[in-house]
This record gives sequence, structure tokens and C-alpha cells, in this order.
Amino acid sequence: MLRWYQMKLASRPLLTQSVTTAVLFATGDVMAQQGVERVGLDKHNFARTGRMALYGGAVFGPAATTWFKFLQNRINLANANATIAARVLTDQTVFASTNLFCFLSSMAIMEGTSPKDKLDAAYWPALQKNWMLWPAVQAINFKLVPLHHRVLVVNVVSLGWNCYLSYINSQGKA
Repeated sequence: MLRWYQMKLASRPLLTQSVTTAVLFATGDVMAQQGVERVGLDKHNFARTGRMALYGGAVFGPAATTWFKFLQNRINLANANATIAARVLTDQTVFASTNLFCFLSSMAIMEGTSPKDKLDAAYWPALQKNWMLWPAVQAINFKLVPLHHRVLVVNVVSLGWNCYLSYINSQGKA
């Protein structure tokens, strides 16, 4: 399975990472609905799972793939640890904040609710929680993981994070 994934990643990196991201975003939502909210299969909100998959595959997967390539090519300092710190800082101040804004806004639009209300209720608390997890994950990711596997590492850690995002999105607050 890993060999097949690596072949697909080598031949079609953006598509492979986008599809992988869509599947894992949907999985995070299923975990939120079934494991956290315990709604049961009969009350599972498949439209919500679909929205998460759509966002993951159409927005986050391509954006993260492009972003990691940008960081790798554009942020290179004389010291390796300074490079990692600069990449993490840039990732967390530019990409994380922008992605969270896009996520909450697009979910509200797809749900037919107010993006402003969703952002007012959930953005700042979710961003603070993001900063409790992701700087450490990204420091390890940028230090140890080859570029072509970074989105996969983020996606695996994101199973729990996307479960949280799906939950806060459905509740309207963090």
C-alpha cells in the first residue's frame, strides 16, 4: 500500500495529496460525529462529512502541498535550526491563520449560515488551540520529514485536529 501511495505521489503529487486530504478530512468528521458527539449512524450528517471532504480535497490539500513547497524553496537561512524556526513561524502566522479563516468561512457558506457569526464565535479560540499543537508538529515535520511526505504527516495528525474542527464548526464555538 505504501509503495502504491509513493508511486502515485511521484507521478501525480497534487492529485494524490488532495485525494488523501479529502479522505482524511472526511474521516475526522466521522470521528467527531460518531466518537465525540455520538450521534449514531442513523443520525449521521453525511452532508457535513461531504463538506469536510470537499474542503480537504479542493482547498486544504492543494494549498498545503503548494505551501510546503514554497516554504522549502523560499525560507532558507544560514543555520538549519533557524530555518526550521522561520518556517514554523511563517506557517503558523500566515498559513494557519488564513486556512482557519477560510475553513470557518467556507463551512458557514456551504451550510447557509453567517461567516461573520461563525468567525466571531470560533476563530480566535480555535487559532489559540491550533498554536498549542501545530508548532511542535511542524517543527518535527520540517526537521525530519521529506517534502513530499509533509502533507501526509499533517493529514495523519489532522485526524484528531479535523475531528476538533468539525466539532467546533458544528457547535459554532471553540
